[in-house]
Amino acid sequence: MLIDTHLHLIDRKRISYPWLEDVPDLNADWSYAAYDDMAQRLGIEGALHMEVDVDPTDIATETAMVAELMAQGGTLMRGAISSARPEDEGFEAFLDRLDLTVVKGIRRVLHVMPDDLSRSSLFRANIRKLGAHGLPFDICALARQLDIAIELIDACPDTEFVVDHCGVPDIAGGAYDDWAASINRLAQRPNVNAKISGITAYATPDWTVDTLRPYVEHVIESFGWDRVVWGSDSPVCTLNASLERWVAATHDLTAGASDDERALFYAFNAARIWDLAL
Repeated sequence: MLIDTHLHLIDRKRISYPWLEDVPDLNADWSYAAYDDMAQRLGIEGALHMEVDVDPTDIATETAMVAELMAQGGTLMRGAISSARPEDEGFEAFLDRLDLTVVKGIRRVLHVMPDDLSRSSLFRANIRKLGAHGLPFDICALARQLDIAIELIDACPDTEFVVDHCGVPDIAGGAYDDWAASINRLAQRPNVNAKISGITAYATPDWTVDTLRPYVEHVIESFGWDRVVWGSDSPVCTLNASLERWVAATHDLTAGASDDERALFYAFNAARIWDLAL
């Protein structure tokens, strides 16, 4: 069983995505129907929808879209990781309104925001509240921002965290040492997990499995098999690959693991972190 913990769907008729105009290769509708057709053939048996940095007025609409997909018979959709604004005074009221049968986690993209956003006392106080609600927080930060992420994590010891995309290493630029050291520091925090998701987007178009291997193996070695999860990052993975190729690369990268280790990485860790039924 393979659980995709990082699926983006885009419906431009229903929801506004202000950033898409700057990324023409992704500026299209990416439907659940098209994903489902491919995912079923690739052995993906469940998916979490990852928020797509929608206009703040459309956050509830995006969650409603996921709820509708979850209600369909035979659906792969297991829940939503919702966008939110922990920097706002209304965050606690926002949490209280959430349908936790649909919303399984929260993310606020940080890599495109000022570095100090997560350093405010209000932001940190609100992230601490996620622990009481049983909601993990996905961290999407650049490699150079991982030490700032550690500051947030240390301020919120009772909240579960998931570091997206292996911490966004600059694979294309060959950067490794500073990123690897930050991954080691992150892994020392027991409430942090790592998501190996769509890292082909950070490589050059001529990447191979061996290009990715040092990064993936370092994350797994640092966190251990019981704190890593898999994600497609579809459709972002299509920038330098395809969903099919990323799934194939994943199987190649884990070929030497035991059945139990692959089961943890592919599905069971996701079930633990986001309280999913398998």
